[in-house]
Amino acid sequence: MNKHKLGIIGGSGLYDIDGAIAPKWETISTPWGEPSDQVLDFEYDKKSICFLPRHGRKHTIQPSNINFRANIDALKQKGVTDIISVSAVGSLKEELSPGTFVLIDQFIDRTFARTKTFFDDEIVAHVSMAQPTCPDLIDLCEKSLKETNIQYQKGGTYLAMEGPQFSTRAESNLYRKWDVDVIGMTNMPEAKLAREAEIRYSTVAMVTDYDCWHPEHEHVDIEMVIKVLLDNADKAKNMLKHIIKNYDLDINPNDDTNRCLDTAIITSPEFMSKETKNKLKNIAGRVLFKK
Repeated sequence: MNKHKLGIIGGSGLYDIDGAIAPKWETISTPWGEPSDQVLDFEYDKKSICFLPRHGRKHTIQPSNINFRANIDALKQKGVTDIISVSAVGSLKEELSPGTFVLIDQFIDRTFARTKTFFDDEIVAHVSMAQPTCPDLIDLCEKSLKETNIQYQKGGTYLAMEGPQFSTRAESNLYRKWDVDVIGMTNMPEAKLAREAEIRYSTVAMVTDYDCWHPEHEHVDIEMVIKVLLDNADKAKNMLKHIIKNYDLDINPNDDTNRCLDTAIITSPEFMSKETKNKLKNIAGRVLFKK
């Protein structure tokens, strides 16, 4: 049995990969409510893969209403150890033109209306987010982008805004002063929750537009965004095929993410109720139910 299992979170069209074998949508219940959609199980290149459409297959869930905790819990239940998150973003730098993919290594979280932890009741945990994405997964994505001749940048900061509205020009210019590369609405608290679930995580950010800072793009044109989004989706599906084929790479089994809860939980076991521990069993059962 492969000790690694890949999960993909992304747009509703990305799961339609030519050559996928035995695709099956599965309903998964979680203690946090229902995920954005069913989880798609399929095989590709003799590997078992899970895909979850972040906004639902009909794209009816706006960013602030995504049940991020349920999504991560569902993938954890499926045995996912590594997540590739594919996300549409706006560019805050001239050189990152629409159609460019950015392999994110840092985040700035400016969201404010979302629950950002599994540990919000009775049990307290503090995981490190100093390195929020997995270097091995970034290398995997880079190898695949090279093979598909997609323009990309390795490394970059993703600012997560609340949305669903786009930025004001003042906000856009402020974020540029912070040396932010791209701006999006969906990767926080997704990345934080993946870390709490001890799942390695990486983001492929697909640029659809220049944010409103750009003098030639003062307004984000949704028709233009959709046009680039569709083009990016075709490129992303090709990229994902190569990612899956290359997924036998050397992912460090001693990555700190694998056991980050060993030192993160500070609540004494004597103060943990059985009910709360059971709610967290999918996420933290490894440490909460030690023999």
